[in-house]
This record gives sequence, C-alpha cells and structure tokens, in this order.
Amino acid sequence: MIDAFPLQWPAAWPRTSMPERHPSMVRDFNRNRDDVIRQLDLLGASSVVVSTNMQARLDGTPRSGQREPSDSGVAVYFNLNGEQQCIPCDKWDTVSQNLRAVALTIEALRGLDRWGAKEMVNAAFRGFKALPANAIVTPYKAQPWHEVLEVVPTASPEVIKAAYRQKMLKAHPDQGGSSSAFEEVQRAYKESGV
Repeated sequence: MIDAFPLQWPAAWPRTSMPERHPSMVRDFNRNRDDVIRQLDLLGASSVVVSTNMQARLDGTPRSGQREPSDSGVAVYFNLNGEQQCIPCDKWDTVSQNLRAVALTIEALRGLDRWGAKEMVNAAFRGFKALPANAIVTPYKAQPWHEVLEVVPTASPEVIKAAYRQKMLKAHPDQGGSSSAFEEVQRAYKESGV
C-alpha cells in the first residue's frame, strides 16, 4: 500500500541530485495539491495518493509549523484505466514547486488527449506505470536493525526500547535530524520485533 507520508519514491525512477528553485512555480501547498487532484479527476483517474515528506492532517492539508523537508520530492500515485500509475518529481527545491510541476505535467497530457493524440497519452502513461508497493526499495543496502539502534542483536526488549527512544530524539527533524534518519530508526525498531 502506498502512503502519503513519508515519501514513497518509485524504485526504478532516478532521483535529481540538485533540485532547482523556480520562482514562478511558488504557490501554496494546498492549492498545488488540489490542482493535482483536479487534473487527475479531469483525466478520469481514481485512488489518488500524493506522497511527500510533509506530515498531513486527516483532511490532507499539511500540519502547521513544519519546515520544508530536506527531501522535497513528490510521488503521485493513481489508477488510470485499471492500472496503477505514478508521476514522481523532485526537480524543484520545495514540495509545493514539485506538486505544481506534476499538475502541469498532467495538464499537458490531458491536452494531448483533447487534441486527438489519445494513443500518445496512453504511451506516456505506460512510461509512468507504477511498480507494486512491495517493489519500492531504498537505493542502498539498509543497515541491520541492531546496528542502527547501536545494540547487540540479543538485546532485551527494554534495552531496545531505550535505544530506540534515544535515537528517535536525535533523528527527529524538529530536533536537527533528518527525515531519512528518522525513517531509518523507525524501520530498525520495527525489524527488531519488539
């Protein structure tokens, strides 16, 4: 299953090494997210999930007071014509700008459809076809859980929990950590089986 948070980037899609700033694409997050959803609705898509590193409230709007995440990538998953698709973007340096780029991309593809080039739209979406959720992997070999938590593999549940809490405090983005470090600690704790 694809989640909205944290960002679930498609495994086979390369990442941009240096995101760019694009002042003309600066609009607010909610407006850009709504535009993506509207464009997909006009295209006839369903089951839309906008995956980012912005924590969202239950209504889908971002929690207030968040800093821009270090990874500003966006991956928009949806079903179209019975197939799961994904349009990822990390070219720009803010989540909002990447959402805007995805909305403009979908709008351009809709234009091809309206202008009589429907097979070209289908060919484009074959390129965006999403991999199954269980194929989403990290691009590196993850450290064993006990190395991340800095405990021995045979540590007691109490020791593991204490190490987890300590690591979570250090890795939390609000405490100077990063989203990726935070996610790594969470993954390690889940793998510990405690």
